[in-house]
Amino acid sequence: MAASNKSIDVGEFFEALDLLEKSKGIPKEYMLERVEAALVSAYKREEDGSSNVRVVLDQEKKDVRVFQQKIVSDPVEDTVTQISLADAKKISRKYNLGDTVEIEMKPKDFRRLSAQTAKQVIIQGIREAERGMIIREYETKREEIVTATVVRIDELTGNVVVDTGTSRATLVKAEQIPGETFRENDHVKVFITEVKNELKGPMVTLSRTHPGLVRRLFELEVPEIQDGTVVIKGVSREAGSRSKISVLSRDENVDAIGACIGNRSMRISGIIEELCGEKIDVVLYSEQPEEYVKAALMPATVNEVVMDGERSCKVYVNADQLSLAIGKEGQNARLAAKLTGIKIDIKVGEETL
Repeated sequence: MAASNKSIDVGEFFEALDLLEKSKGIPKEYMLERVEAALVSAYKREEDGSSNVRVVLDQEKKDVRVFQQKIVSDPVEDTVTQISLADAKKISRKYNLGDTVEIEMKPKDFRRLSAQTAKQVIIQGIREAERGMIIREYETKREEIVTATVVRIDELTGNVVVDTGTSRATLVKAEQIPGETFRENDHVKVFITEVKNELKGPMVTLSRTHPGLVRRLFELEVPEIQDGTVVIKGVSREAGSRSKISVLSRDENVDAIGACIGNRSMRISGIIEELCGEKIDVVLYSEQPEEYVKAALMPATVNEVVMDGERSCKVYVNADQLSLAIGKEGQNARLAAKLTGIKIDIKVGEETL
């Protein structure tokens, strides 16, 4: 929309509103209300804020009209906001004390002022609409995976700016898999954990360390999960090192673990590669806590699980299985506890089953 001090084509403004409605989905009536309100404020500033005016954007004539509003009073104490009954009657005999009289005005330079103000409101409206569209787009992808393109890498912080196809967002160092590296134009799968509407624009939190990334990768890779035959019951993860995922088959003819691993480990290999070599244990879910804990502690062989509370148990293993059950720095036992939601106390004991 062009603006100059000599002449203003107000028709361009209405054309811009039509275009906005078609391309950005911003209702024309909504923008008209906003522009009219902005013009009233602009006019009042020009007139030291004392006048009461109504601004009308005439779509048919493609023109801007200004009406000064005055209250019929007797006596008149303020000539800017009040008009005498006699003067009001000269305009129309219908007016009485207390009525509001509207007098159309042709203020100097108002067309220039109105064009500038309208342009500012339109620009702001476009920004707000685009922000709203981005927020809505991300909201539909919350807790989902998107494939993003690496745009820039901050060598100082390690943060990576990526293009998600909706907008640009930052994958901070803390949400990256330990040890992974990026190059510009790399394609990387990221998990959207949170979307906030901040003053500066949409704030999107991306992650490659969240357990939800593992869950969604299996959903993308395994058709039996997509069609509901195999169900993911839980995921525990220490990003870059190891994950455990528990699954259950709703069809006795379908092996849940086999479906996730795939023929010659093809399915799980693709997921491991995406996760930079992270080890993944796929275990069978069970409604029986003893069986679930036993499966969760794989690859260790467990002799017996004894529940000593609703959410705690003692696990007995042979001496040669103890370090495997506990794992390096306690990782295997820790992940099994997160997966099952049960506190696990591992002890050496002979098989009693």
